Amino acid sequence: MQPRDLSAHEAYVPGRGAEEVARELGMDPEELTKLSSNENPHGPSPDAVAAIEDAAPEVHVYPKTSHADLTDALAERWDVTAEQVWVSAGADGALDYLSRAVLEPGDRVLTPDPGFSYYPMSARYHHGEVAEYRLSKADDFAQTPETVLEAYDGERIVYVTTPHNPAGTEMRREDVVELLESVDEDTLVVVDEAYGEYSERPSAVELLDDHDNLAVTRTFSKAFGLAGLRIGYAVVPEAWADAYARVNTPFAASEVACRAALAALDDEAYVETSVETARWARRYYHDELDAPTWPSGGNFVLAEVGDATAVAEAAKRRGIIVRDTSSFGLPECVRVSCGTREETKRAVEVLNDVLAEVEATNP
Repeated sequence: MQPRDLSAHEAYVPGRGAEEVARELGMDPEELTKLSSNENPHGPSPDAVAAIEDAAPEVHVYPKTSHADLTDALAERWDVTAEQVWVSAGADGALDYLSRAVLEPGDRVLTPDPGFSYYPMSARYHHGEVAEYRLSKADDFAQTPETVLEAYDGERIVYVTTPHNPAGTEMRREDVVELLESVDEDTLVVVDEAYGEYSERPSAVELLDDHDNLAVTRTFSKAFGLAGLRIGYAVVPEAWADAYARVNTPFAASEVACRAALAALDDEAYVETSVETARWARRYYHDELDAPTWPSGGNFVLAEVGDATAVAEAAKRRGIIVRDTSSFGLPECVRVSCGTREETKRAVEVLNDVLAEVEATNP
């Protein structure tokens, strides 16, 4: 007995954790600063921590009420109906729900390259096929309707990531509208706004009243600091009201995650601090790092460093973990998350030293 042929599938490879790297190097995890996974450097919201503690005695109960409460809060936040909010275990869970709701075996999806590896993974899990549109470094990873439509061939789902990971580029509101109006009527455009809180652009959720071929995914992992709880959601057209119950994994979002997300959603001061720190760090990387960086709307920057693997390995040995983007097809770049002010300054100091050493070794 064997599983079905999974040879076309690629495993998701996350950034390595501080404890994992510490064991490899024989270091104390406290000596390491992890800036490789775009996590919130401020930790979770204190209100979320309190909600987690309060929820602990109730984890023997299925999260029906908390799930409904979070759904209603998000619906109010976005001025949509509760039926339009699909709460999930992380934004990747929402991506899976959309694949379940839309794809028939053999349907094609169109994904950005480079981009989030879970888009094609989710499609293939549901027996879909994958095509790609290229975001070119030569064009500064510009996201335009033309870039997508040049590769478009009637795919059932088209994915747009804004802000984009790992480049940080964004698609303008008017360009999202143009894309929605240019694809076939049975093509769903999924706008992934995992880093949306860090952006100064309005959310595509506001376009749902006028476009029934749009879904927007968001997460509590980044600006809300709840990556470890795996909680996210999609906002979908109102006409999809009955689809969620048919594709939702029973109680996929836990009691603890829903309660923490509710608390974090109301902690506006925490989110404002997180966003402002990230915007400060992006400017600091741009101004102080001895390597070109691309403008970013997220809580990270992409930097061109020459030999990404050499730079990432050398920085790691000095206590700074950054993301070698070779797995994104960018072996000359690293992605550096926005840390606290102290962490960001230390990262720049270490990376500049490493860059000077690598350049001296490979003139």
